[in-house]
Amino acid sequence: CQKVPALNAWFDGDALTRTLHAHVDVGIAVDTDDGLFVPALRNADVLDARGIREGVNRLREQVESRAIAASELSGYTISLSNFGMFAGRYATPVVVPPTVAIIGAGKLSFDVVAVMGGIEVHRRMPISLTFDHRAATGGEAARFLKTLLDDLERPQ
Repeated sequence: CQKVPALNAWFDGDALTRTLHAHVDVGIAVDTDDGLFVPALRNADVLDARGIREGVNRLREQVESRAIAASELSGYTISLSNFGMFAGRYATPVVVPPTVAIIGAGKLSFDVVAVMGGIEVHRRMPISLTFDHRAATGGEAARFLKTLLDDLERPQ
């Protein structure tokens, strides 16, 4: 979101305007027996890996115990769905306005991959990106996805 901010945005369908956000509040999809809740992990762009993990765990616990404030269930600038935890590899996540984009993470698995005339086994995780084409171009979405994939490949 920092390197390619075009999808960290809201779109107003009435005014046909896009608002880019300098901060990153990630809507984290949390599935429960009572349905889907999407609390916001606020200021995710300034959190380290531990802070993100702690924040996600806190939000999940608050949703499951129904202790989450209603204000935490809106205002996110981009969404994340981890449908892969339920065995799905591919999906087309749905963007919920006013957000412009949602990233979906499929099931992490070991796959056989062709490499320079041979084969190797690699861990792979399919990533889906759905975006509102009224608010962003295909080029912006492709650059965002490329940057996301490059970041995921970096040693953490």
